[in-house]
Amino acid sequence: AKQLIFESFAATLNDGDEVIVPAPFWVSYPDIVALNGGTPVIVSCPRETGFKLTPAQLEAAITPRTRWVILCAPSNPTGALYSRDELEGLAGVLRAHPHVAVMTDDIYEHLVYDDVTPHALLAIAPDLRPRVVMINGMSKAYAMTGWRVGYAAGPAPVISAITKLLGQSTTCACSFAQAAAVEALSGDQTALHDMVAIYQRRRNLMFEALKAIPGIDCDLPEGAFYIYPDVSGLLGKQTPDGKRIETDLDLSLYLLEAVGVAVMDGTSYGVSPCLRLSFATSEDVITEGCALIAQACAALK
Repeated sequence: AKQLIFESFAATLNDGDEVIVPAPFWVSYPDIVALNGGTPVIVSCPRETGFKLTPAQLEAAITPRTRWVILCAPSNPTGALYSRDELEGLAGVLRAHPHVAVMTDDIYEHLVYDDVTPHALLAIAPDLRPRVVMINGMSKAYAMTGWRVGYAAGPAPVISAITKLLGQSTTCACSFAQAAAVEALSGDQTALHDMVAIYQRRRNLMFEALKAIPGIDCDLPEGAFYIYPDVSGLLGKQTPDGKRIETDLDLSLYLLEAVGVAVMDGTSYGVSPCLRLSFATSEDVITEGCALIAQACAALK
């Protein structure tokens, strides 16, 4: 999937073309755009908007140089999911700007919780089909990270250009990985449904543990396997050895050094002060890790 994101931009961007990247974003988006000669236009989508791009923000960000907008839902790093009304609002803006294409990164589409119904842009706005490229893959829903298999669907000219680039670079996924992907997509989906239930329990466990820590505030993610808590209540405090926590990066380094818990700083994802934590691990690790975070935060003065 990552390769296809890269090749989509390699096939379509001219120097100086703009790509709207809602923040928080997956860390590779801006760099992939820049590597292909484009200009990433970062649009900050704060917690107050559910970490989601609004129609007004999209309208304000579009210029004559805009070539793409990226939509990732459920989101990495927040787990945010767009409602039908929210997607209809974005589609309305896009209809007014026919020069703007849309990349939907759907890698987490199956990891949705609490019986929430996910909505796809093309299901709501099929008239946008000629300018939407959908990216997906096997790594998240089917736990096939190391197999390196993804797929894209979109307008024939774009897919043809991507195919030409792949033919002179990676060529294709290896044969046994292709066979495994076919089985994953077409076979019994019981294991996927079971894992969604397991991830939901892990999400709830981590959410309750983090919510109980003074200085940390978070929302329950609707999808993916990340929680993106606000840690502004911990900024300005001092560590036991006298270092001042000025940023979320300072806090992430403190947690690693003090109690051996690795988390990602929100600065890397474009919206801070936050942390990104993954619950794609065992309940025992989640319980222990959150207890250590609570211990480290309690030691701040």
